[in-house]
Amino acid sequence: MIQHLLDGILIGAILSLGAIGLTMVMHMLRFANFSHAELLSIGAYAALVFDKLFKVLMPVLADQIGPLSMTWALVLAIVLSMALTGASAVLFDRLVFRRVREKGEELSMVFASFGLALIVRNVIGLVFGLHTQLYSQDIVFAVVLSRDPLLLVKPDQLAALAATLAIMAALHLVLSRTTFGYALRAVAENPVLAQVNGIDLRRMIVIVWLLGGGLASLAGVFYGLSNQISPVIGRDLVLPIFAATIVGGIGSIYGAVLGGFIVGIAANLALFVLPSGYSPSVPFLIIIAVLLLRPNGLFGEART
Repeated sequence: MIQHLLDGILIGAILSLGAIGLTMVMHMLRFANFSHAELLSIGAYAALVFDKLFKVLMPVLADQIGPLSMTWALVLAIVLSMALTGASAVLFDRLVFRRVREKGEELSMVFASFGLALIVRNVIGLVFGLHTQLYSQDIVFAVVLSRDPLLLVKPDQLAALAATLAIMAALHLVLSRTTFGYALRAVAENPVLAQVNGIDLRRMIVIVWLLGGGLASLAGVFYGLSNQISPVIGRDLVLPIFAATIVGGIGSIYGAVLGGFIVGIAANLALFVLPSGYSPSVPFLIIIAVLLLRPNGLFGEART
C-alpha cells in the first residue's frame, strides 16, 4: 500500500504541472480548455525532436546526468520545448480562441477547444506515427528507498516531484511579491477594472498562455520519461488534469498542485478495490464528488 501511495505522489507531480497552467487559463479566460492536455503531447514530441537533434550536432551532450535517464541534450531540449509549446499556445489563442472570444460566448470556446484538441492529436499522429517512442533506450533501475517495507522509485520521478515543488514556490513568489503578479491577479478577478487601471489585458493573456504552455510541456516530458511518448498523451491525461484543477479550485496554484497529488494518490490506491481497467474512471468520480460537496474546490472562491 505504501508503494502505491508513493507512486500516486510521483504521478501527482506530473498532473500538478499540467493543472497549474490549466487553472491559470481557466481563471483568467473563464472557459474549460479541453485542448490544454494536447500541449503536453506537443511538448513531449518537441523535446524528442530537439533531443535527437542535439545528440547528432553535439555528441558531447549525449551523456546521462547521474542516475537520471535524462541527458544534457534532453535538458536543453526541454528548455526549447517549453518555449515552443508556450508559443504554440499563444498561436492557438490568436487563431482560434481570441476570434471566438470576440464574437461568441464561453460555450463556443469550449466547443472550439474540443475541435482544436482533435486536430492537434491527429496531426501529431500523422507526423510521428501512432507507435510509442522513448527518450532513451537505456534501462534505468529504480532506487530502493526502503527494504521494509520495500519502496522503489525511479530517479526521473523524483526529479519531476522536485521540479513541481520548485515551480510552485517560484510562482507563489511571482504572484505575491511582484508587480506583474498583482497585475495578473487583478486581470483574473476583474478584466474590465484592470484595464481601467492601465493594465494591458492582451499582454497578460499572452503571458498566461506562455506560462501554461511551458508548464504543460514540462509535464509532457516528465510523463514521457516515466512512461512512453505517444500521440494520445493528451487524451489519457485530460480528465486527471481537469480533476486536479477542479479539486484544487480554479485559479489557485496551490490548489492545482494539491489537486494533482490527490488525484494521483486516489487513482493508485483505487487499484486495491477496483480492477486496473476501471482506474481511468477514478478522476471522473472525484470530479463528481467535488462538484457535489464543494463546487468551488478546496482553495477556490465563488465567482460572480
